Amino acid sequence: MQAMILAAGRGERMRPLTDHTPKPLLPAGGKPLIVWHLEKLAVAGVRDVVINHAHLGEQIEAVLGDGAKWGLTIRYSPEPPGALETAGGIARALPLLGTAPFLVVNGDIWCALDFSPLVQRVRTGWQPLAHLLMVANPAHHAGGDFSLDGEKLVFAQSEGSLTYAGVGVFSPAFFTGVPADQPLKMRLLLDAAIRAGTLSGELFGGTWVDVGTPQRLAELDALLHASA
Repeated sequence: MQAMILAAGRGERMRPLTDHTPKPLLPAGGKPLIVWHLEKLAVAGVRDVVINHAHLGEQIEAVLGDGAKWGLTIRYSPEPPGALETAGGIARALPLLGTAPFLVVNGDIWCALDFSPLVQRVRTGWQPLAHLLMVANPAHHAGGDFSLDGEKLVFAQSEGSLTYAGVGVFSPAFFTGVPADQPLKMRLLLDAAIRAGTLSGELFGGTWVDVGTPQRLAELDALLHASA
């Protein structure tokens, strides 16, 4: 099974830290954020990883190399300055991802997630075009993104809304019709899938952090060092 880590964002809210370092390489708990993902993916049995990048992307390639250090094969999908947004970036990388469903993980989150159940679910036969991991709404995103009706994702309800965790499984067909090398936000595709009734999801109740600001990065770093 393949996985894609999204690492092309500029990280404006993390400035000045991201002026000279791409956000996925910022350290937390003694290692870059993206390395936590690589280690967990390798443990879950993923062997092939695609990473997109734009801002300071050469640093990502220099630090991670070909992935052999983690028992992985890493390939890269460079994007033009300004990047292509999430859906546009994934669509650009599809030639590297093959024809089977693949994991997608945001490079700027941290979560205590075992990827193994998702990997096994794909290997035993996958049905939805897209399946998202959801978490309880953090304080900085109190309104949430969507709600769950069983395993079906629906538009956010006034009560019981949840936040997309930045982890999902997608079929390549989910990106059919996305213009080549054009910026496109993922939310547009997700909303269309909800209207079509083809978007599923599940709740993750473990530790999850959207590392979007220097303060949240410092808090995560302290948490990881305290639990080491």
